[in-house]
Amino acid sequence: MSTVSAGVHSRRAGDMIFTIINYGVFLLLVFLCAYPFYYLIINSVSANDVSALGDVRWWPVGFHLNNYKEVFHLQGLPLAAVVSVGRTVIGTAATVLASAFLGFMFTQSKMWARQFWYRFIIVTMYFSAGLIPVFIIMKTLGLTNNFWVYVLPFIVQPFFIILVKTYVESMPESLQEAAEVDGANIVQIFFRVYLPNMTPILATVAIFSAVAQWNSFQDTLIYITDQSLYTLQYLLYMFINQANSLAQAAQNSGGDLSSIISAATSQTPTSIRMTVSVIVVLPIIFIYPLFQRFFVKGIMLGAVKG
Repeated sequence: MSTVSAGVHSRRAGDMIFTIINYGVFLLLVFLCAYPFYYLIINSVSANDVSALGDVRWWPVGFHLNNYKEVFHLQGLPLAAVVSVGRTVIGTAATVLASAFLGFMFTQSKMWARQFWYRFIIVTMYFSAGLIPVFIIMKTLGLTNNFWVYVLPFIVQPFFIILVKTYVESMPESLQEAAEVDGANIVQIFFRVYLPNMTPILATVAIFSAVAQWNSFQDTLIYITDQSLYTLQYLLYMFINQANSLAQAAQNSGGDLSSIISAATSQTPTSIRMTVSVIVVLPIIFIYPLFQRFFVKGIMLGAVKG
């Protein structure tokens, strides 16, 4: 009896040690993931001269919000924010709908030349025409200096189509068979039967697409010269470059800072980088928890058939 009791106590002690180690490892991983965001925030609200020296590591030093005031006073910022939100919302909705419909259609054996069109789309993941031909195409189509250049080129995404197709293949075929018996056509089957049951994978696609749309600024750099179509990320990117130029001008002035002294003392390239990064990242951080419960299920079912 004592031997059994000793074995039970030994097993309990082993379980407790494992639990402690397990929680310790997860807490370490949480710290490694969360600290970079925390570091950005505390540096964006700390004294700029201290932040520039890299002396802000664990808590704010000389707390102030002037950096955010300066960024929010940037000319054209409200319109750029509207453009960024518009491209993210419209672009994400279009990408999700296109991915859902194409992923569904590529599971239909009755679709004409299904295998050809599926491979035709997938091959674009590996081959690209290149920057100059794509720019010529956009210009020929009238998409340069056009809001729709942010949306149309990103509607069809092969990776998302693969995820949705695999997810649809994991759903029971009896759903479609029952709908066909009731006289539903293919469009009705998609919108009334399959689309309402695609929430996990569509949430996954929406997260990927929204993050890509929100963070993108290179398309503005390549296709847009109209300032009314600048995105928030591109405008803040320009602001960072201006801050770097300002700091360089201060270093090269040899002590004669009369023309730039007010700006140089209120902002540093480091403080602006930190502030801009926080502004760009925070919306995604707030949005992700809303979709997180669908994300894991969607990415697993969309990646593995079974």
